[in-house]
Amino acid sequence: MHRVPGSKITNYESAMKRIAVFGSVEDFWAVYSHLKRPHELPNVSDYHLFKQGVRPVWEDPANINGGKWIVRLKKGIASRYWENLVMAVIGDQFDVGPEICGVVLSIRSSEDILSIWNQSAHEGRINLKIRDTMKRVLSLPADTIMEYKTHNDALRDNSSFRNTDVFR
Repeated sequence: MHRVPGSKITNYESAMKRIAVFGSVEDFWAVYSHLKRPHELPNVSDYHLFKQGVRPVWEDPANINGGKWIVRLKKGIASRYWENLVMAVIGDQFDVGPEICGVVLSIRSSEDILSIWNQSAHEGRINLKIRDTMKRVLSLPADTIMEYKTHNDALRDNSSFRNTDVFR
């Protein structure tokens, strides 16, 4: 799914446009090869890649008790990181079963943001495995700051990226 840029969104879900559904790696590549790369997207736009049946909103039953790991990127490097993260999720490199709900790329004016959404915010061992796998598949430097935010906290403060827990 893609959220197109525009004025302040009052209904986030209605601002999204489904681009495609795929069931195999081959089908994914057939779609992906025709998409704009992150560096070609305008500011304040998002790509969402979620499992079939899971809506990319905090309130979805698969997401409501979960959260997301967040990595903030300087402008200009998101394309490679996004592709690596998508390949890792599609290739089941996280090895946490059905825990991963989806991934999001958020293009903003001063930074780009990658996030990986999971079902269970309070499963510490699983969450750390997701964080560590994300660091590994993206080849992030050891000093990279990663953030975590539960979807319940996001609902409470109506924000995806403010008031996060920071991990160094």
